[in-house]
Amino acid sequence: MSYLSEEQSFTLNKIEQLVKNKFIYEGSGHDWWHIFRVKETAIKIAKAEQADLFLTELGALLHDIADHKFHGGDIEAGPKEAARILNDFGLADSIIIRVCAIVKEVTFKGEGVPTPCSSLEAACVQDADRLDAIGAIGIARAFAYGGSKGRLLYDPELKPAFFSDFQSYKSTLAPTINHFYEKLLLLKDRMNTNAAKVIAAQRHAFMETYLEQFYSEWNASK
Repeated sequence: MSYLSEEQSFTLNKIEQLVKNKFIYEGSGHDWWHIFRVKETAIKIAKAEQADLFLTELGALLHDIADHKFHGGDIEAGPKEAARILNDFGLADSIIIRVCAIVKEVTFKGEGVPTPCSSLEAACVQDADRLDAIGAIGIARAFAYGGSKGRLLYDPELKPAFFSDFQSYKSTLAPTINHFYEKLLLLKDRMNTNAAKVIAAQRHAFMETYLEQFYSEWNASK
């Protein structure tokens, strides 16, 4: 779908305002502006991939509505809250099911855990969310989140881990630098769409440069 009806635009505007009001002051890097960036990027990718714009934008707006990281690790919290909101707006069950699938599939679950997408729209949102986790903004968000959880910046005695299951991945309390190796540097090769792959390559290179500088400054104090 390459266009939105007036009714769809009205619904999206209302849901956007609801989400903005909920997340505007969030301080862990999962704030409204993260959601806004994901929405804008997902729309661009969806247009290039000829995905359904209404489903893509709904999924992007609601992808962090109840993130498991802030809801006791409950992976179903997001889809449940998305379903409640969409139902309140009177959307059809067929739309609710597809959007909830997007919300559920967006999550990274560890290096050894596949995260396939069941729809083109889910691929667009997953890519957009992962693009916002890398590059300059991704670095800033990683340290914001680490700080919100009281995590160390870096501990050279704590090595990055390989996670073969989601439970282990979501339970880690490792320093933020470890997160680069446990997630951020892996995302370039896990993009779904060609548009996202091009953007990811540049942002990945920036993270590699940042880490070189980080270690250079860290080791200069020895």
